[in-house]
Amino acid sequence: MAEDAGSAGGVTGYLAPEGFVAELLAELGPEVSAVLGRLVLAPGPPRPAAWVANLWHEPQRIAIASIGDAARKLRAIQRNWALYSRAHHRRAALIAEQLPKVSAKPLVFGSPAPTAPLGSWTLIDPGTVLAAPRCSSPFPNGEISFVEDRAAPPSRAYLKLWELFTLSGEKPSPGELCLDLGSSPGGWTWVLQSLGARVISVDKAPLDPRIAALPGVEVRRESAFALEPQALGGIDWLFSDVVCYPRRLLALVERWLAAGTCRRFVCTLKFQGPTDHDTARRFAAIPGSRLLHLHHNKHELTWIRTG
Repeated sequence: MAEDAGSAGGVTGYLAPEGFVAELLAELGPEVSAVLGRLVLAPGPPRPAAWVANLWHEPQRIAIASIGDAARKLRAIQRNWALYSRAHHRRAALIAEQLPKVSAKPLVFGSPAPTAPLGSWTLIDPGTVLAAPRCSSPFPNGEISFVEDRAAPPSRAYLKLWELFTLSGEKPSPGELCLDLGSSPGGWTWVLQSLGARVISVDKAPLDPRIAALPGVEVRRESAFALEPQALGGIDWLFSDVVCYPRRLLALVERWLAAGTCRRFVCTLKFQGPTDHDTARRFAAIPGSRLLHLHHNKHELTWIRTG
């Protein structure tokens, strides 16, 4: 697909996560009007797509005569803008310097996501800005960062849950029972326990001893796939960051859904080799659920069902 934005009228912009433009193009299909680096333009309103870091609603082309003219025209639309720099980087940076600064400080977990509108823009060519006043993410280019805890959690996997809970506004409440499948070394169990939840942590591999010793954590050294839903009774949340092929995870999820003993799910689809788009579509089709790529995901997607 050539880098020709054409007319931006009646289109939606899909900013792919770094390294996953091909996955996004496979999701969107042939009806794509332009590819501008990681920004893919497609006609019509937004379509369901998981491989998106930030959705640009109704981007508009703006002719500019100079750097100052570009800044003035963007400020006339709204205050807060985030640059997606894909070409003409020096000129884009000079325009950005004349716009109000948008804080990119790492977020302390537990703080709410920003609520102020944040638009996105890029330079198509030296005389044309493409700008979307409304975007899906409150963070520049959909990239959220946190003040990290580099001492307590045994791995950085905890950042995926921090991000999901921040974006969704939903998380386990104190006293709720969570099942953490494929939990070793314990990053997700650490997050859930720190929220006051009770956690059944399941993995054939050992949990970090510091995590296993936390109050409210029950450790089961067994396979996540051998665990029968009826054996546990009702649970409030099922979490899975287990390493397996997505089809095997889908079979596990379908078994738990059929049992009806759990209502809320958070699972990571880990793609080993080529992206399994067919299984991803099957996850996305489960009623009441959503499939998305978090900034802290790698070659993986997060599937959630909280209704």
